[in-house]
Amino acid sequence: QVQLAESGGGLVQAGGSLRLSCAASGNSYGRNVMGWYRQVPGKQHEVVAQMYDAGDTYYADSVKGRFTVMRDNARSAVYLQMNSLKLEDTGVYYCHIEFIGAPRRQFWGQGTQVTVSS
Repeated sequence: QVQLAESGGGLVQAGGSLRLSCAASGNSYGRNVMGWYRQVPGKQHEVVAQMYDAGDTYYADSVKGRFTVMRDNARSAVYLQMNSLKLEDTGVYYCHIEFIGAPRRQFWGQGTQVTVSS
């Protein structure tokens, strides 16, 4: 079993920055991808950014050029640096890990609230 603990959410003004952190505990061995989803009011949950253990990354079009995902594999951690925040970035951000292979194994954090104000 794997547990994910997020931190770093909060209230920030539009144009500001915020850094989210997530650490995995438990049995986190094996090839995997870690990253962040978010639940924005009025929208379905969406992938924000992901990073594979080998370094390849994925970003949602809405955050490209503004957000950066980073990993510390030794600590089983993933980070999300969010710059130039917009009002529409407001939502609950969830850390996520998925292991490569079968059967499918994926785990979610409890979520951290990000609120962007004008």
